[in-house]
Amino acid sequence: MQVGVGSVDQASENGSSFPSFRTSPLREKVVGEVHARPFRPITSPRTVLHYAFLTHGDEAAQDHAWLADFCVSHGGHVPAQGARHHTLAFGGGTLSWEQHAEFTTYTWDGAASPDTIFGKVPATHPFGAAFRAPGDLLVAVRLELRAPHEGDQWRHHFDGSSLTVSTLEGGAAVVATDFRQDGDGLTRFLVFNHSLNDVQAGAVVQRLLEVETYRTLAMLGLFEATGLQPDIRRFEIELADLTGQMKDASALGTNQELLDKLTTLAAALEAGATASTFRFGASRAYDEIVKARLSALREEAAPGDLSMAAFLTRRLAPAMRTCQAIEDRQAMLSRKLARATTLLRTSVDVELEEQNRILLQSMNRRARLQLRLQQTVEGLSVAAVSYYVVGLISYLAKAAKESGLPVPNANVTTGLAVPLVVLLVWWLVRRIRKHHGEH
Repeated sequence: MQVGVGSVDQASENGSSFPSFRTSPLREKVVGEVHARPFRPITSPRTVLHYAFLTHGDEAAQDHAWLADFCVSHGGHVPAQGARHHTLAFGGGTLSWEQHAEFTTYTWDGAASPDTIFGKVPATHPFGAAFRAPGDLLVAVRLELRAPHEGDQWRHHFDGSSLTVSTLEGGAAVVATDFRQDGDGLTRFLVFNHSLNDVQAGAVVQRLLEVETYRTLAMLGLFEATGLQPDIRRFEIELADLTGQMKDASALGTNQELLDKLTTLAAALEAGATASTFRFGASRAYDEIVKARLSALREEAAPGDLSMAAFLTRRLAPAMRTCQAIEDRQAMLSRKLARATTLLRTSVDVELEEQNRILLQSMNRRARLQLRLQQTVEGLSVAAVSYYVVGLISYLAKAAKESGLPVPNANVTTGLAVPLVVLLVWWLVRRIRKHHGEH
């Protein structure tokens, strides 16, 4: 409570009736993200050019710097440091820049010819010689927003075999596209505005551009999957061959060789799976975005025509299933490799334990033989030392007798000393061995 009162008092001193709290550094970003990329009002007729470029970290940073210089040269505001979207008035229209995780988009809208559909592109567009592409081009779209048009003469601008015509927002607009590239490499979208206001028209245009962008990005996973298929098939064949060899292998050296091969195979599989994880995950996310945008457009097929949702589902769904199938095969193959490696490692461990058991038995036999030899040597050493000691006693007895000392018969003295010497030597040897054993 004291902290709260202090905060209120401080706020009162600053002229505010609300207490001031310590703000999270992410608050502004989180709040601002909700309002990021707002729908821009668009009037009819209008031409929209949209490009998406694949960009990695360095290319994105360089593009941000180039955009700042571009804005300064055209009298516009510079994008803030770390900004991911920016707009600039250009050529009688608006240039929008957006930076995403792996791609960057440039979108420009300008006035269109009131009479000619898909006529000459306005010369005021920014994508000329002075424009610097930030990376590899992936998406290029030309969208025209028009008032309702009588007749079907506009259909000749599209390929009839893949033409889709849909009503949007409950019939407030009609969109036509064939998802093909024209002579300039642009995918054409034609939108007839029946009753949309400018803000609604801007929302529809942005969602259509996002549908084309994200459906193209989602398809990248398909080519990653088809590129991995030969390797996965080769891994499956190698695993089947190695597991077949495991049934007949019994020697430790053979099993260790098989284990090395399985480990190498598992490493190669995991490397490919790790490299493709991002691509497959991104494709699933992009596919979900496409479905969400189509749902937000409330798109329905025009009478007698194919809808965008039906067209894209027929092509995107098999691609997503292929990606999922490759992921499932990778996961299944990884589990099989793990089980095979565990079985083989267990077999190798059992063989090593058996070899260790045999080695320990051999060492025990050697230790017993060494002990017996040692005991034999000790017995011989007792006899040898006793023999030499008794010999010395014999010499001493004979020398004492000849010196006149009262010594009985030297032979008798020597004979009596034998058992005493043997016991004494045996006791000394045993004491020395016990002493070494203690240390």
